[in-house]
Amino acid sequence: MGSWMPRPKYGHDRTMLRKTAGSGNPAILPPRYAQFDAGKTTPWRGDPRVRKPDPGGVLFSARATPEGAHMHVRLPSTLLILSFLAGGASSAAAREVAGLVVDDSGRTLPRAHVRALDSSGRELAAMFTDEAGRFRFAAPDEDCRVEASLTGFGPATVRCDAAQPLRIALAVAPIQETVVVTATRTEAPAGQVGASVTVFTADDLERRRVPLVADLLRGTPGAAIVRTGAPGGVTSLFVRGGESSYNKVLLDGIPLNEPGGTFNFSSLTTDNLDRLEIVRGAQSALFGSDAMASVVQLITKRAAPGARPGGSAWIEGGTYATVRGGGQVAGTSGPFDYSFGASGLSTDNREPNSAFRDATISGAAGVVLGGSATLRLVGRTQRQHNGTPGQTAFGRPDLDAFFEQHDGVGGATLDHQPTPAFRERASYSLSILHQQSTNLVADPPYTPQFDGRIAPFQFTDFRFDSFNALRRHHASYQADVRLANDAARGSHLLTLAADWDGERATLQDRLAGTATPASRDNVGVVAQHQAIWPRVVLTASGRVERNASFGTAAVPRGAVVVVAHEGGAGRAAIGDTRLHASAGLGIKEPTVLQSFSPSPFFRGNPDLEPERSRTVEAGIEQRVAGDRLRIEATWFDNRFRNLISTRTTNPATFESQFFNIGLTRARGAELAADAAPAAAFRIRGGYTFLDSQIVDSTSPSSVVLAPGKWLFRRPRHSGFVDASWSRGPVAANLSGVFVGRFVDSDFASLQPPILEHPSYSTWDARVSYAVTPRAAILMSIDNVANADYMEPLGYPALKRAVRIGLRIGF
Repeated sequence: MGSWMPRPKYGHDRTMLRKTAGSGNPAILPPRYAQFDAGKTTPWRGDPRVRKPDPGGVLFSARATPEGAHMHVRLPSTLLILSFLAGGASSAAAREVAGLVVDDSGRTLPRAHVRALDSSGRELAAMFTDEAGRFRFAAPDEDCRVEASLTGFGPATVRCDAAQPLRIALAVAPIQETVVVTATRTEAPAGQVGASVTVFTADDLERRRVPLVADLLRGTPGAAIVRTGAPGGVTSLFVRGGESSYNKVLLDGIPLNEPGGTFNFSSLTTDNLDRLEIVRGAQSALFGSDAMASVVQLITKRAAPGARPGGSAWIEGGTYATVRGGGQVAGTSGPFDYSFGASGLSTDNREPNSAFRDATISGAAGVVLGGSATLRLVGRTQRQHNGTPGQTAFGRPDLDAFFEQHDGVGGATLDHQPTPAFRERASYSLSILHQQSTNLVADPPYTPQFDGRIAPFQFTDFRFDSFNALRRHHASYQADVRLANDAARGSHLLTLAADWDGERATLQDRLAGTATPASRDNVGVVAQHQAIWPRVVLTASGRVERNASFGTAAVPRGAVVVVAHEGGAGRAAIGDTRLHASAGLGIKEPTVLQSFSPSPFFRGNPDLEPERSRTVEAGIEQRVAGDRLRIEATWFDNRFRNLISTRTTNPATFESQFFNIGLTRARGAELAADAAPAAAFRIRGGYTFLDSQIVDSTSPSSVVLAPGKWLFRRPRHSGFVDASWSRGPVAANLSGVFVGRFVDSDFASLQPPILEHPSYSTWDARVSYAVTPRAAILMSIDNVANADYMEPLGYPALKRAVRIGLRIGF
C-alpha cells in the first residue's frame, strides 16, 4: 500500500469488520502482546502468522498487533491508582478466558462482541475481538459460557471450561457485512460508520467483468455517470447533486485528482483491483480539499501471506474491433508478498475518429519488518489515446482531433505498531499526469442539424495544441491510539493525522508558444474520535486546512449509528434495525486554471475563496427474512456555495475573470436493497430521487443555467439493478441502469434548441462457463436491447456490443 490507508482483512463477500480488543474487566490487564495458537501462548511480536488472512482474501489490515488491549492512561490521579489496585485485588480469583472467533469457513472475525455469561445469563465480562479475531478477559471461577455475536453472522456459544484457547465459529449470513477503510481512515464495519457507503468487492468485480471503473459506479445510489459518447470520452461522476470536481479519488490512500478536484474517469480500469469503496457526503474533515460530495477509493490486490505464486490471463474480442487482454500474478516468499497486473484495451468505437487505446500496469509489494512493522509499495501507470470527433449526432466528425493522457503514481508506507494500543503510519507518494489535447487541422465548416432542427449559422473549426504537466507530492502521518476497550466504557479510538500536498503544474499552449507554471503547498491536520458500544457508535472528526490559495479553513464532521432493534439469536424474520445520521462540511480549492490563468478571456484570480458544501443525511437499514434481505433508505440534503465561474469584466473586449458567484442545493432520497433468496442467486438494486435547484447562477443569462432550474446533467430519477446466478460451471450476471430526464443543452444553436435530455435505460449481460477448474469461456454483451441514445446530447453511445473470450488460471 502506497499511503496511510489501512487494509481490510477479508476480500470478497466475507464480513470484514474492524478489529478491537481489550480486557473485559477494567481491573485485569491481559498479558502484553499475547497470541493464542494451538493451546499455547507465545509473543505475537515474533510470530509472522498474525498477518494471515483468509485463503480467498487479498486485502487485510497492515496491523499485526491485537489493538485495543486494555490499558490505563497514566494520569497523576490518586483515585485512578486506588481504583486499579482495588479492582486487581477483587479479581484475584478470576480465571482467564481466551480464544478465537471465526466464521464457518475458518476465517477469523475482528470486532465480534464476546461476552462471558453465568448460568442465569448475567454478563460477567465483555469485549470486542481484535484484528485477528482473538479475545482475552477474566471471568469469575464459576460455571459460565462465552457468547460471540456479529451482525451478518449467527451467534454461537461455548463453555468457559472448554479446551483453551476457545474456538467459536459463527455461521455466515446470506447478506454479510463488509468493512470499509475510507469512511474513517481506519477499518470499520460499513454499518457502523454513519455515512452511506457502497462497496464493490472482488466477487462483484468478477461477476460484473466491467473494464472501466465508471461503468461499475453506475451501480451506486446517488451517483450519475456522464460520458461523451463511447468509452474513452470525457467521463464525469456526479454524486447527490455535486459538481464533477467534488469527488476525492484515491488509490490506496494516494490522491489522484488534478489540483482543484478535476478527475476524468475515462480510462480508469478495474484491473488488479480487489475492491472499490465510495463514501457519499462531505468528507473534507478527513481528506481536505475536493471531498465535497464523495470519496472514491480503489484498493489494489494483495497476495495472501503464505500463498504460492499464481495468476491468470485473459483475452476477449468482438464488436467495434474490440480487443481486450491482460494478466496478473501474485504470491509470497517468506516475509515478502507481491501482486502485479497488466492489461490493454483497443476499440474503434462507433463514430469516425473515436478509437480508444488504453494500457494499464499496476502492482503492489510488501515486506514484514520484524514483528511490528510493515513496509508496503504500490504503483500504477496508464496510457490513453483516443480520437475526439465532437458532437457527431449534429454534424460531421472532426477527423484529426485527439486526446492523450499518461499518468503514473507510486508510493510507500511504513506501518508500525509497537503496542496493542498504538499504531502509526508514515507515507509518501508522487503522482504525475501528462495531458495533451490537439487539433492541428481546421476541418471544413458545417451547419449543425438534428431531427428537423437546424442552426442559423455555420460552425467553424479552430486549431489548438495544449499540454498540461501536473505533479502532486503527498506525505502523511497518522497515529491511532486505543484509549479503552471494555464492557464498562466501550471501545474508544483516537486518530491524529497530518497531510501535506505539494502541487506543481505547467500549462502549455504549444501553438502560442506560452507556458504558465504554478505551485501550491497545502497542509492539513486531522483529529477523530470513534466511540463504540454494542448498540451505539459515535464518530466526531475535524480538520484544519492551510491552503496556499485560500488560506485557512476548518471543517468538522459527525456521525452516529444506533441499533434500534437487535434480531436476536438465529435467523430472525426481523433482523437488526440500524438508524444512522451524519453531517459535515466540505471544501475545494480552485483549479490551477482558475488561480493562475494569464489569458484575458478567462483570467485567473488569486483571491478566490474555496468552494464549500454542507451535507446532511439520515437513514435506516433493516435486515429481514433471516438476513436474506437488507433494505436501506436514506434522506440527504446538500448545499453548495462559492461556486467558481467566469464573469465578464470588459464587454468591449470580451475579457473575463474567475469569481465565486454560484449557489446550488440538492436534496432527495436513496433506496437500496440487497437480497440472497438462494445460495446461487443474488440481486441488488437502488433508486435515487434528486430534487436539485440553481439558487445563484454562475451564468444567469443561460436558459439551462438560470436560477430555479434543475442542476445541469443531474437526473431527477435514476436507478439500477444487478442480478447474479451460478450453478455448477455456469455463472451469469444481468445488470441494468435507468436514467431519467435531465437538463442538458445541444450547444449547437439548434432552432428550436434542445434543453432537456430524454430518459434512457441500458442492460448488460455476462456469462461464463468453466471448462476446467483453470479455464473458462467468457461472453459479454453490452447494451443487450440495442438502445440508441446519446450521452450527453450530441454524443451517440455505443449500440449492442458482444465480446467472447477465454480466461486461464495458473
